[in-house]
Amino acid sequence: MLTQTGLAPHRLELEITERVFIDDSEKTLSTLHRLKQLGIRIAMDDFGTGYSSLSYLRSFPYDKIKVDRAFVSDLAAGTEHIIIVQAVVSIARALGMTTTAEGVETEAQREFLAALGCDEAQGYLFSAPVPAEKLGDIMTAWEAESTLAA
Repeated sequence: MLTQTGLAPHRLELEITERVFIDDSEKTLSTLHRLKQLGIRIAMDDFGTGYSSLSYLRSFPYDKIKVDRAFVSDLAAGTEHIIIVQAVVSIARALGMTTTAEGVETEAQREFLAALGCDEAQGYLFSAPVPAEKLGDIMTAWEAESTLAA
């Protein structure tokens, strides 16, 4: 697919969950290592919602950890989720990975996550899910907005 599209491998990021390791972890690890050797980026999605996230971080050199929305939704309430998100961000940084928070819906959440050191955020604050065929129009609109703002 990379050859057909001409996409540079480092521009492709595959999101996987811990569940992919359950059936055949050796085959899965082998496949992920081959993809990584091609230059494809690998992100662990829904981090913290499975049973052995830390062991999977040790067994494969991920590029990114995606913090599940379940931990992001309660940040403002001052719950233990703050501690969990901070720990995930710290672990990722120590292992040379970036972090993306999923499910960011408010500016307060975005600011809080930025203060915790989270690298990226995604969620309804930025956009609802968009069909692939509409992405070009949205990017053109964003480009026009940033040109007007400059």
